[in-house]
Amino acid sequence: MWRPDGWDVRVRLGVLTPHADVGPESELRAMAPPDVGIHAARVPFGGIRQGGAMDPTIPLAPVRAFADPPDVDDATEQLATAPVAAVAFGFTSSAYVIGADGEAAMLRRLSARAHGLPVVATCAAAVDALHTLGATRICLIDPPWFDTELDDLGRAYYQDAGFDVVFSAPCALPSGQALIRPDDLHDWAADHVPEGAEAVVIGGNGFRAVGAIENLETTLGRPVLTANQTLLWSALRAARTSTTEITGYGQLFAA
Repeated sequence: MWRPDGWDVRVRLGVLTPHADVGPESELRAMAPPDVGIHAARVPFGGIRQGGAMDPTIPLAPVRAFADPPDVDDATEQLATAPVAAVAFGFTSSAYVIGADGEAAMLRRLSARAHGLPVVATCAAAVDALHTLGATRICLIDPPWFDTELDDLGRAYYQDAGFDVVFSAPCALPSGQALIRPDDLHDWAADHVPEGAEAVVIGGNGFRAVGAIENLETTLGRPVLTANQTLLWSALRAARTSTTEITGYGQLFAA
């Protein structure tokens, strides 16, 4: 009997991730079917250190710089030489800082460096997902290492996209990627999502969240979108690959 070896896949996706952050590729691999390959390229990020250590809040300067050339451009070009069908930009907060227009310009620039391959990004993916689900009033929950200024920029990003943000805040859990537990996130969100929100958006690709989606949707009775969930959904669509066989990670994949 021949064991699976990862070679026989229907599609391969590339993901750009901060150099010391294992969150995006971990969550993408957890959600993706076995016949979807996930391949990461690491990009230097000044807000994270050896072993994934971060300050209690991340400063805005390295967040902005992560989306600037040359590092992410060079990583994109190298990743695109592999047999991937789409590239996913696994970082939320740079879009908050540069805005939707800056994010769109970045995606055009990176796609050119990827020899025309589609490049998708987290916040733009969340906007597309909200439109697909028909949600206009949202609750935005950001990681505990996003300060109030960064969270306010996130609120402005979605407001500028035409959404009514009825609540936004950094999640008041311990500030550290390894300290986040799905049950704690579920309980905090369940206590803070207002009745008027039609959907919940959880920002931060390094924020451990996809394991809580199914229970949160059951508890709240509303769709829950997370950074890596919407990124995978968008990347699969860009690669012209079905999403409907993914179960247990939110109603988005069936939409």
